[in-house]
Amino acid sequence: MKIAIAGGHGQIALLLARLVTDAGHDAVAIVRNPAHVTDVEQQGATAIVADLEQLDDDELALRLRGVDAVVFAAGAGPGSGAERKLTVDRDGAILLADAAERVGVRRYVMISAMAADSYDPERAVVPARSEADVFQVYLRAKAEADANLRARSLRWTIVRPGGLVDTVPQGTVDVGRTVPRGTIPRADVAAVVLHAILDDTAVGVQFEVTSGDTPIPAALSALS
Repeated sequence: MKIAIAGGHGQIALLLARLVTDAGHDAVAIVRNPAHVTDVEQQGATAIVADLEQLDDDELALRLRGVDAVVFAAGAGPGSGAERKLTVDRDGAILLADAAERVGVRRYVMISAMAADSYDPERAVVPARSEADVFQVYLRAKAEADANLRARSLRWTIVRPGGLVDTVPQGTVDVGRTVPRGTIPRADVAAVVLHAILDDTAVGVQFEVTSGDTPIPAALSALS
């Protein structure tokens, strides 16, 4: 299987690329910065240099030929400002879905954010007045991207992790439409995405996930 990862230089994306290749599959990392090619290649992935803020869906679709599944792991990142939360976290995710549909890629996994739908619409506006308001725009961007994906006929999965940490992966999680606030290692989020794709589970499901007691494959199977 060939899996394309948008935002391929992000921390979860790099972990996912290594998991994909270690499982004997092909990872394709979509990166904006040519300087990041070496980093993704070190994880065993093939790099595609493409800026989601500059391409249209036809151009991106050409780069997705031969891909079996796509993962949206891109984000504008800290300090990027409210405007880019919308152009990357929302519009980039929608562009990836448009391109996937155009080229016939049916499987799409979105890495979203816990409680995205709870954003404050009065504060989630551009221009933002404070860093707290920028975060509200981020949640809005994730919520609107998720809603767009849910409305499509793709075989989608929306993963909404809790607070991300860099601790050793546990391999066990707590999942549900909503779960209590908590944290989860980035490596476990990557494993959740991989199992969802390879086991073809949690299709048409949006769920929150934190560290817990249930092995990842069993947790995802229970959602299907």
